Order: sequence, then structure tokens, then C-alpha cells
Amino acid sequence: MKLEAILSSLKSKFLTTQNDILTKIKTLSADTIGWIAILCLHSVTLPSMIALMLGVTDNVPPVDMVIILWAALGLFFLKSIIKKDILNLVTIGLGFMGLS
Repeated sequence: MKLEAILSSLKSKFLTTQNDILTKIKTLSADTIGWIAILCLHSVTLPSMIALMLGVTDNVPPVDMVIILWAALGLFFLKSIIKKDILNLVTIGLGFMGLS
């Protein structure tokens, strides 16, 4: 009788821990994908800007690409403000400064 109660308690704790771990992994994955998206957005104009600064080319990035990039970063910035995510706010703010 006592053994069954102990096993039931252990099973309950195991299932709770398993659900907590799975929830955190899903959140971590979504956050990781978000970070990768922000890094990709920040690096869109990087190759052409480096080539322009080194004098390899005199072609600037297309204006429509830059506008779309700024719009996407602006939306990410608004999302971070709503979620009160300080780390993303700082990262996107630094990206705005770097692209200016």
C-alpha cells in the first residue's frame, strides 16, 4: 500500500517535470527562431555596405530592400515594447543605430 502511494507520487512528479521541460523547450525554440530572424534582418544589407565601404563597388543597396528591412525591424521593435522584452529592445535598437 505504501509502495503504491510512493510510486504514484513519483509518477505524478515525473509527469509534471516532463511537462515543464517540454514547455521550456518550446519557448526556447521560439525565442531562438526570433533571435535568428532578427540577426538575418540586421545582416541583409551588410555585404553590400561592406563592399561599398571597401570601394569594391559603388552600388548602394536598393531602397525598397532597406525600407522593407526597416519596416520589419520596426515591427519587431513594437512587439518587444508590447512584451516588455528589454534584451530584444536593446538588440534591435543597436541594429537601428548600425543601419543608420
